[in-house]
Amino acid sequence: MSTVPAKEDPGPEAALIGFDASAAGRTHLAGGIGPQRLSKALSPWGILWLKLRRNRTAMAGLYVLAVLYLGAIFAGFIAPYGYGTQNDRYGFHPPMLTRVHIFDEQGKLAMPFVYGISVTNESLKGYSGYAEDQSRTYPLKLFARGDGYHILWLFHSNIHLFGVERPGMIYLLGSDIFGRDTFSRIMYGSQISLSVGIAGIIISTVIGMLVGGFAGYLGGITDFLSMRFVEVILAIPSLYFILILRQTFASNLSSIQQYLLIVVILSLIGWASEARVIRGMVLSLREQEYVLAARALGFSKSRIVIKHILPNTLSFVIVAATLSVPFYILSEVALSFLGVGIQQPEPSWGNMLAEAHESIRYLTDFSWLIIPGIFIFVAVMAWNFLGDGLRDAADPRTID
Repeated sequence: MSTVPAKEDPGPEAALIGFDASAAGRTHLAGGIGPQRLSKALSPWGILWLKLRRNRTAMAGLYVLAVLYLGAIFAGFIAPYGYGTQNDRYGFHPPMLTRVHIFDEQGKLAMPFVYGISVTNESLKGYSGYAEDQSRTYPLKLFARGDGYHILWLFHSNIHLFGVERPGMIYLLGSDIFGRDTFSRIMYGSQISLSVGIAGIIISTVIGMLVGGFAGYLGGITDFLSMRFVEVILAIPSLYFILILRQTFASNLSSIQQYLLIVVILSLIGWASEARVIRGMVLSLREQEYVLAARALGFSKSRIVIKHILPNTLSFVIVAATLSVPFYILSEVALSFLGVGIQQPEPSWGNMLAEAHESIRYLTDFSWLIIPGIFIFVAVMAWNFLGDGLRDAADPRTID
């Protein structure tokens, strides 16, 4: 006598989000994911990753950001020169990306090399004309030795991914007025422009979660004062507020002090809107059964907020943080562009872009100076794509 096997219970998590477990199983099996991993994918984080992975735009943004941040970490290794290495003789040298040769004068295939640089008509302000000096060749070497650098302030080295022997120079993306390599400065500048967003969002998220969490849970005068302060911050235009805070500090700060100051200023601006949303979420969460049980067990208010309530807001916090990172990147760019951010010779994408607007001739004759703006655009769009994908993946009403 045969028996009909009972249908497997998809579990409470699948019921909570309206997820079709059988359809998910067919999808996983069809995609080569075995049944042993099905239970993992049915967890909330597993479902989030599954839905995010199907969003090609979001995954493209994730891959682009991975490349950019890896480049920032290993900037000293990838860049052929230090950010301050200059050669005044070669100011405003055009990009050499298309001048890396693989055929010698006889037309035979050779190892990549560049010719020497010949200055043709040097003028008073460093505006020079350049030509290739074919009497001198400089082979492009991998793992060449050059200027010293640190990786994550821990490891020191002078080995670079590529380079040429002196007196040869290789300017892949051209040089600035002082003969500093634009590509090298872009790589070093990414360390500041990209890390500002991460550092700022971590600090502002912590502040926003704590202020919003305790305001929503405690209520009363704490809630009233906290939300009025939040409204005051939100009422001030963010850019003007940033400039006011920056001008209250001394201008002769070191590069590290300037960096930390910018991070703190941006964090003080960004936490307010998140605190207000967190407060609204906590107002509904504080009456849940697990919160009432924690009260009955005599847990302190701070423990209930930090360990029981705030973790249930992480899905919103992660999405909001991802969508807010472009604000921090663009704010640092704006500060540096206006001359109150990171100062020369330390590079950031903002102060490098500001160099292109010092003269109309810079824009017309030395157009490669706006290349940092392309990197800013790519980074901001990648974060927006990833943030939109996370928002859609975290929405329980969207089922793929």
